[in-house]
Amino acid sequence: MATLNVPPALTSPRDDAIQLYRAFKGFGCDTSAVINILAHRDSTQRMLIQQEYKTMYSGDLLKRLSSELSGKLETAVLLWMHDPPGRDAIIVKQGLSSDTLNLEAATEVICSRTPSQIQTFKQHYHAKFGVHLEHDIESHASGDHKQVLRKAMKGLGTDDTH
Repeated sequence: MATLNVPPALTSPRDDAIQLYRAFKGFGCDTSAVINILAHRDSTQRMLIQQEYKTMYSGDLLKRLSSELSGKLETAVLLWMHDPPGRDAIIVKQGLSSDTLNLEAATEVICSRTPSQIQTFKQHYHAKFGVHLEHDIESHASGDHKQVLRKAMKGLGTDDTH
């Protein structure tokens, strides 16, 4: 039988920013504290924590997390810090990147989203990277992956002429 774990009472974004700052102090990073704070907040609360951290410490929380963490933990925590459409845009961009070319990740995101979710993350993609998603798919995908991605986005205002 599973037990229900109730998250701790939420603190203010200011208190969370202070706790994160303390987790970064000293030798190494208190990764447990970072996880315990950020894993129990939604994307809106994490955004407020980022704003509070910048106001209080004149620093970018994402850059600090990146410098303090490493490996898969760093990747996961940095993805947590974005809202779902922003996170989708980053995953797809990384999947289409010529350095990492992980078309399976890009395909999974695109094929598992509703048409409205795809439309929203396409807008985030263009705003964040300055290029239309369709252009990156024509540039990096080929064969079966290109066809799967195009079918998933069909009818969503895609420009098939690129």
